[in-house]
Amino acid sequence: MKDKKNKVVCFGEVLWDIFPGEQKRVGGAPFNVAYHLSRMGVDVNMISSVGNDQLGRDLLQKIKSWNIPTDYIQINVGYPTSTVIASVDENNDAHYDIVENVAWDFIDITPENHEILNTTDAFVFGTLAARSEKTKNTLFELLEVGAYNVFDINLREPYYETSMIKDLLHKTHLAKFNKAELRMMLDFLGKEYTSEEDGIKFLQENFDLHEIIISKGSKGALYADKHDFYRYPTIPVTIKDTVGSGDSFLAGFLSKRLEKGSSVHETMIQAVSLGAFITSQEGACPEYSFEDFNRFKNQYQLSALD
Repeated sequence: MKDKKNKVVCFGEVLWDIFPGEQKRVGGAPFNVAYHLSRMGVDVNMISSVGNDQLGRDLLQKIKSWNIPTDYIQINVGYPTSTVIASVDENNDAHYDIVENVAWDFIDITPENHEILNTTDAFVFGTLAARSEKTKNTLFELLEVGAYNVFDINLREPYYETSMIKDLLHKTHLAKFNKAELRMMLDFLGKEYTSEEDGIKFLQENFDLHEIIISKGSKGALYADKHDFYRYPTIPVTIKDTVGSGDSFLAGFLSKRLEKGSSVHETMIQAVSLGAFITSQEGACPEYSFEDFNRFKNQYQLSALD
């Protein structure tokens, strides 16, 4: 494992995914990002909440076993630890029944939250955490502190409103979409989809977005800053499941993006490679080391697409 350098805080849901016929798995999109950032050697913390129950204790113990700090995961005595009933369809795509009124719907703002964000390189959040008034208010307060706010759109019906997403985008420096979410966002805004480039430019201009990344599954990925577009192919792998693949893609991207001196090419190779590596394994947070990932990545020589 390389030395930990950069610091990232992920905000929102930590939970147990309950898959049919299996034991429960730790999940939640922002936690998945935190898990993979930790595996990439990034110093990561999670702001969330679990219940004062056995599921919560089990969850904290599991997270600690991965050497991820739990200092900023609150314990809520009034609401239970989150569980999600998950299923995987014939296309290996995951679907989720997300129980409401759980601990992470009620994340408190604390002086410690402010303090850690003052020394953090990136603040990662998604849409789902803003489904409740309490956690949404906490999130918006923390966005005023974050120096580099990273919005993983991650739409989960029916837990989002267009006005809320627009408000979040106005506080965002880097936004990540998958290809379906890009089209949905443009539709919400009354913008006809003509091309990725046109859609991305529209979002950049309307929300002053410095950076946008699009994960496109088998079609690869795209990164856009204020000046250029960069397209990269995917790595062909045998898909075990797609649970958490977008989260690992984002973690791979950030792990290089935050490294001083890293190029766009190195950053996108890291993102595409980690996304493919996790898709070839089972679950959102499989056990692996940085060395395991590097061996996988070094098998491939990816070049940018024209």
